Amino acid sequence: MTTRSVRLALCALAVASMACQPPAQEAASLSDEDVAAIKDLAENVVVEALLAEDWAAFAAGFTEDAVRMVPNEPLHQGRQTIEQWARTSWGPMTMLEGSQTVLEVDGRGDLAYATITYSFTAEVPGLPEPVMDVGKGLVILRKQPDGAWLVSVSIYNADTPPPPPPTE
Repeated sequence: MTTRSVRLALCALAVASMACQPPAQEAASLSDEDVAAIKDLAENVVVEALLAEDWAAFAAGFTEDAVRMVPNEPLHQGRQTIEQWARTSWGPMTMLEGSQTVLEVDGRGDLAYATITYSFTAEVPGLPEPVMDVGKGLVILRKQPDGAWLVSVSIYNADTPPPPPPTE
């Protein structure tokens, strides 16, 4: 038998032995507690922070390296950037009311996603009437070592057209 024949036989044996292994165990589905925690983050914690105009509490719902993809802007990378953006972009407004509804949550292990709808109304300086923003979004969440779920990636867009520019 040649060296090449021996190598081919060993490779074939290695491939055959891998095929005989039990399938890799699939990561566990999300528990009811995980789903409830994700819904609470989206529907209560984030909404309460926005209505209180507590930008640090809002940003605390994101991982340190989170990414937000908002309409018509570059990526917001990192919790500090997200907090600063909220403070300067939403800070001048007065949040009047708002809600988010989780439509779907799914995931495996420490990774999950949720689809949401939202509706917020705010008074905007320079506009005579409050502005309502209604839309939808997708968030990807990661379970933290302490068991908390935080947003790792967020993308959303409005169903309504942008408000007109302020009149001078």
